[in-house]
Amino acid sequence: MALQRNSDKRVEVKSPAELAIMRRAGSILREIRQELLVHVRPGVSTLDLDQEFARLAREHNVKSAFHGLYGFPGQICISLNEEIVHGIPSARRILRDGDIVSLDMGIVLDGFYSDSAVTAAVGQVSEEKRRLLHVTELALEAGIDVCRVGYRLGDVGHAVQRQAESAGFSVVREYTGHGIGRALHEAPQIPNFGTPGKGPRLCEGWVLAVEPMVNAGTWQTETLDDDWTVVTRDRRPSAHFEHTVAITANGAEVLT
Repeated sequence: MALQRNSDKRVEVKSPAELAIMRRAGSILREIRQELLVHVRPGVSTLDLDQEFARLAREHNVKSAFHGLYGFPGQICISLNEEIVHGIPSARRILRDGDIVSLDMGIVLDGFYSDSAVTAAVGQVSEEKRRLLHVTELALEAGIDVCRVGYRLGDVGHAVQRQAESAGFSVVREYTGHGIGRALHEAPQIPNFGTPGKGPRLCEGWVLAVEPMVNAGTWQTETLDDDWTVVTRDRRPSAHFEHTVAITANGAEVLT
């Protein structure tokens, strides 16, 4: 979840025991995400997907990280096409052939959070949307690749930005990735743009939610009247991918 309300507090370093819990949480969320994607098809409503997530969470004995957070009404955020993040599930929002749908989800296990997002094609999508999904996933991989001890936060943002902009797309600037642990949103904030060699050095034991939000057109955004759903200002499509990543002595460990 990209919404940011954390302050500039110091980054919490996770102990091996805490990382073990977060590793289990990430594994469960990965399994839920894979099972939920099976239900993405034309004719399904975003509320159907939200309710399926709730069922899967109960089955795995975990709770939604998003439901009620800052007043959010859904179990997960579900955003279609030009919607970037924070889409509210609704029985009136029906998936149609040619749509893309972003599923942004999180869980709580034993007091620790895990966060992940994926954007999926619904049926046959346009070439632009297909490229957008591919490039955004590559941008996530590029950001994760520099989540290593000694690199800086600016290196992560720069890697994401370079991958997206080299393909002719843009990165969202108002919403960022974040630290994660005992709270869903912890320090530091992780912009999807940056200058190499700038910002705090990444340290072993940090856990980060890296989440590129990439737009086909302008990076500028608007928030709809529901005060939640963020859309591209030019109403061109947007994609969102996210993983929870631990920084270890051996490099980045993707927990989700």
